[in-house]
Amino acid sequence: MVRKLDEKTSLDPNPQPLEASLLANRMLTAQELAAYLRVNRSTVYRLLKKGELPGFRIGSEWRFRIEDVNRWFRERNPGAR
Repeated sequence: MVRKLDEKTSLDPNPQPLEASLLANRMLTAQELAAYLRVNRSTVYRLLKKGELPGFRIGSEWRFRIEDVNRWFRERNPGAR
């Protein structure tokens, strides 16, 4: 049976984009960061071990603020957009 959506349950056809501050504070795991940077996860851990990558631990897991990673990348690659 198909249920018809009423005004209260209808989806907004023009959803608002997420605020930049929400995206800037997004946390990534090591696996997500590796995918974001398009490198192997072992590269992420190697950079962490050398103290070159901004990250912090929550328990035994590493987390990365995307804003910090983007800043780190721009500082290392001034000509990159």
